[in-house]
Amino acid sequence: MTAQCVILAGGRGTRISEESHLRPKPMIEIGGRPILWHIMKSYGHFGVTDFIICLGYRGYMIKEYFFNYFLHSSDVTLDIETNRATYHNSRSEPWRVTLVDTGESTFTGGRVLRIRDHLRPDQPFFLTYGDGLADIDFQGQLDFHRGHGRLATMTVVRPPARFGRAQLDGERVVAFEEKPQASSGVINGGFFVVSPPALDMIDGDESPWETTPLRRLVASDQLAAWKHDGFWQPMDTLRERELLESLWQAGAAPWHQWD
Repeated sequence: MTAQCVILAGGRGTRISEESHLRPKPMIEIGGRPILWHIMKSYGHFGVTDFIICLGYRGYMIKEYFFNYFLHSSDVTLDIETNRATYHNSRSEPWRVTLVDTGESTFTGGRVLRIRDHLRPDQPFFLTYGDGLADIDFQGQLDFHRGHGRLATMTVVRPPARFGRAQLDGERVVAFEEKPQASSGVINGGFFVVSPPALDMIDGDESPWETTPLRRLVASDQLAAWKHDGFWQPMDTLRERELLESLWQAGAAPWHQWD
């Protein structure tokens, strides 16, 4: 697969401030690795190796993470006298990562517009946020996008319910399901495939991708829906981070499709 992947990683993550006041939200860890790494591994499973990361809040921490990635993923012998390092058993990834400072207060659409020069003008690209995980078939999504010919494809999902659902027989509870998936209605799942001309729908830095640009695409019949009925989970709160962590520690993380 040759498509690039753009990841929006510049927000503050105010709803999970217990963690994000110290580091950017995409650097919050699941299983000892930033959620950003999990997202990239998910795409990498389908052959995506060229990433463009839109930085903002504490973006220097993401730069430092990737700058030192080879060091952190290897054993190393340091010769202090000669200032030389010899690496052993490297476990690095075959990724090309472009890190772009898109401004601390820039809105999501503006961030995408700012990285336009790094995109291949004749190829669609993946677009997602640095705070959500899913077991999406990204190759299937890309094929779908190329097949329908519209400018953008949006993954739609059924959100998990906020509360458990009880089934009653009079005053007796006969069944209970903890936070079931909503039975009707779909929402924006945050995983897109976009053809570069769609960026003409973005006005500038103060344009959220989720509002005016998407509405313009809808009005011009240029937005298609890719339905995903599998696992999907954002990490907006500490409780959701703990849910993802528990799935990973139990060896039951649905997004973990790579070897």
